[in-house]
Amino acid sequence: MSRIFRMSVASVYVHYVAKAERKGHTKDEVDEVTRWLTGFSPAELEAHLADGTTFEDFFAAANLNPNAPLITGVICGIRVQEIDDPLMQKIRYLDLLVEEVARGKKMASILRS
Repeated sequence: MSRIFRMSVASVYVHYVAKAERKGHTKDEVDEVTRWLTGFSPAELEAHLADGTTFEDFFAAANLNPNAPLITGVICGIRVQEIDDPLMQKIRYLDLLVEEVARGKKMASILRS
């Protein structure tokens, strides 16, 4: 099992927000893409972050957006659509969405709408 599966989402989330903010974007945008991917309400997302939920439990509780398979691209040198492990693929989907926020991609495009 990958070490990241047992890491808390909150421990990585702070880096997601910092990355977006460094590039002139906001925590709200990171929250929006995270909620879009997971189906969590704002309160549910905040509860998972406050409780230190692991990535494994976070995505087990999520109702993954049906358009998530439309997320394609390369993150950390790996094409997300070619990742075999379902949990790792979901984590990389989130990584890629945050990367797209940081790069200033339009939200409608990021949310595959």
